[in-house]
Amino acid sequence: MAQRYVRIQNQEGQIYYGLLQPSFNVQVLDAPPWLEGQPTDLILTPENYHILAPCAPSKIVAVGKNYADHAAEMGTPVPSEPLIFLKPPTTIIPSESEIKYPPQSQRVDYEGELALIIGDRVFDCTPEIAQTKIWGYTIANDVTARDLQKKDGQWTRGKGFDTFCPLGPWIVRELNPGARLQTFLNDDANPVQSACIDEMVFSPDVLVSYISQVMTLLPGDVVLTGTPEGVSPMQVGDRVRVEIEGIGRLENTVATR
Repeated sequence: MAQRYVRIQNQEGQIYYGLLQPSFNVQVLDAPPWLEGQPTDLILTPENYHILAPCAPSKIVAVGKNYADHAAEMGTPVPSEPLIFLKPPTTIIPSESEIKYPPQSQRVDYEGELALIIGDRVFDCTPEIAQTKIWGYTIANDVTARDLQKKDGQWTRGKGFDTFCPLGPWIVRELNPGARLQTFLNDDANPVQSACIDEMVFSPDVLVSYISQVMTLLPGDVVLTGTPEGVSPMQVGDRVRVEIEGIGRLENTVATR
């Protein structure tokens, strides 16, 4: 099993980064792992911590319509270059937390995605250099108030509500380029989304390079790489699960705000 890097909070409220062991004990690191955090002697057992989202980024840069089939289901062509937008860090919640359904919206969709974790400051770089700046990978759900996205004509409100970026549960350093991403609703065994991540229009290294030509990415920042086809509404009470082979599963329930 790939090494899993977590961010946790102990019973006293202290926040740590750590290495998740097969026993679910966590060996605490002395700094974030992408800042060369090293293992300490502190070990926390499962009853003495809870898992947070795996990083606390300065920004989340997301990419729209990065799978051709999803662009088609949205009734739009595939963009000729990456279509980027921002989600505020306050959208982030960990696995097992509640997605809050805002009263302003009548349609809130799930969007299961691969998320990239940036490990080093990067600005104006080539795809080759960008690949070396991707420290690891985790799972995201780019929750979207679809009706508000369409109404506003730009995406800040529809993508920006608190709790609209479930992230986690942990970070892995390596990922099979053909890993499968699947999204499930409630207890249905059939996925509502299913695609291999190598079906992206623009690959992770190209995305990071493109973004870096617009804005500086900082260690711990998050890049959401787009969602496959199959997006659909969630209802209050639903449970949504996003799985990526080689990482794990991100699960959240939908609740009234």
